[in-house]
Amino acid sequence: MEKRFIYADNAATTPVSEEVLAAMLPHFRTAYGNPSSIYKLGRDAQRDIETAREKVAKALGAEPAEIFFTSCGSESDNWALKGTAERLAKKGKKHIITSVFEHHAILHTCEYLEKQGYEVTYVPVSDKGIVDPEDIRKAIREDTALVSIMYANNEIGTIQPIEEIAAICHEKGVLFHTDAVQAVGHVEIDVKKQGIDMLSLSGHKIHAQKGIGVLYVKKGIVLPNLIHGGGQERAKRAGTENVPAIVGLGVAIEAATRNIAEKAAVITPRRNRLIDGLLTIPYTRLNGDRDRRLPGNLNISFEGIEGESLLLMLDMNGICASSGSACTSGSLDPSHVLLSIGLKHEVAHGSLRLSIEEDVSDEDIDYILETVPKVVERLRAMSPVWEKMMKGEKYE
Repeated sequence: MEKRFIYADNAATTPVSEEVLAAMLPHFRTAYGNPSSIYKLGRDAQRDIETAREKVAKALGAEPAEIFFTSCGSESDNWALKGTAERLAKKGKKHIITSVFEHHAILHTCEYLEKQGYEVTYVPVSDKGIVDPEDIRKAIREDTALVSIMYANNEIGTIQPIEEIAAICHEKGVLFHTDAVQAVGHVEIDVKKQGIDMLSLSGHKIHAQKGIGVLYVKKGIVLPNLIHGGGQERAKRAGTENVPAIVGLGVAIEAATRNIAEKAAVITPRRNRLIDGLLTIPYTRLNGDRDRRLPGNLNISFEGIEGESLLLMLDMNGICASSGSACTSGSLDPSHVLLSIGLKHEVAHGSLRLSIEEDVSDEDIDYILETVPKVVERLRAMSPVWEKMMKGEKYE
């Protein structure tokens, strides 16, 4: 009997789709020209890059000239924060605002900037994982250069009040950036209508390959060059373009944003079945707001067990999941996201993130709901933490 396999970790990465792969393949073998070359092979490659740029722009409600291709979401985040900080420091603006539960691509960049003499305010989030726009308003100062708040959290999937935050920033004359790596393709985004000045995204979260991303920069905002050299990306990011990846991203984002509401209508009920089913296990909790979250995301904490052990046993049963961000999977520290919403260390350690798409069927949901309780029960039976909990003793 073939072993069951369920991939429920799409927030970590996604497989390259057939249509994306088909679009990329010619650019490895036959349409391999350097986009900077003036002969037809090169001109064709440049044309395909610009076609992809148009697709990305359309998906975001932007203009093609506002789209810059990067290597990933982390690079895009770094460019937005460091570039804005460098430019506006000359005007005496050396204050940045972000939240305590951002992706480390933002948090570690902010830590770097603090060492360079910038000041960063980290606004809190509610116990439901939502940023209060009024906290942003209160934090903005005369010397604030940039506010950066993620569109949707990568661990608990909570969707932030982006439009309200952007409006406050513009009212105060401050630039607004959002890390939308987890949100693109899952929620409707229109950078113009929502007042977003800069936005980061990553291709491998929407069935493009790893190693391709985008930074949207609103017309009129001038960032310093990220890489000096040739004239690629309007002389802002030098280096011969990764044509196959760019072409693939164009196809991927077009597909991902084609039927967002219809996909959500399929995925959300399955997610809710998982939430309701897993919460029947004693001593569990849902992390993040029940409704203001991405359609396919759920994050549950199970008291008395370690998340790493849970993941390994689920893997043995053919279920791929996560205990937090894939970018910090080697860390033994509890999730900063879960700590930020008020979880104790021992509870934060026992979290499970499932991120599903349409390919996870109702039968797959049944299997997960059958398997997880058994695994949790077995791990608790071996756990000294659980034993002390059941005796009412404090675990040291």
